[in-house]
Amino acid sequence: GVPPAGVKLRGSKVKKGALPPVSLEPPVGTRDFYPEQLRARAWLFERFRAVSSSFGFQEYDSPVLEHEALYTRKAGEEITGQMYNFVDKGGYNVTLRPEMTPSLARMVLAREKELVMPLKWCSLPQCFRFENVQRGRKREHYQWNLDIVGVQVVTAEAELIAALVALFRSLGLGPADVGIKINSRRVLGALLGTLGVPEGLLA
Repeated sequence: GVPPAGVKLRGSKVKKGALPPVSLEPPVGTRDFYPEQLRARAWLFERFRAVSSSFGFQEYDSPVLEHEALYTRKAGEEITGQMYNFVDKGGYNVTLRPEMTPSLARMVLAREKELVMPLKWCSLPQCFRFENVQRGRKREHYQWNLDIVGVQVVTAEAELIAALVALFRSLGLGPADVGIKINSRRVLGALLGTLGVPEGLLA
């Protein structure tokens, strides 16, 4: 077959005046999924979806391309240093989504008069962050989100933890393999209170 214009295949000759060769590697911080790798990803995603459904969550999605202002309003202008943001040909400030929460908020607010609370939504978005590439941390990633909207009591957090435990069990993982750590100032304060530490000493 004939390679696309500008693409140099290994071992081929480049004629004088031809376009420079294109790297056969994906852009820095991203990755290709060959069929065997995609099968493994699909298997894992099926577990995510099965657990989500068993707990009554409904899957949703949003555009990978989002309004830049959604993120700068939440985290300030400094967040743009971690975003793949640009001005499109229509003059709009847009970005590849670095996370899903602002998109979720936008979607809920857009139809808040129609939606029946509480909402239990889940997603498996592809997200992008312009960060230093490290082992196990790339610029492109997928994440499993479970969101409960419209519940003010701690039972929502308890349900999310239960779903996480169910996922680990579905993957054949138990307490000997993984642990769950909970970060809560209220819980920490209550525990320190039982030890006689005054509440005023908590920063």
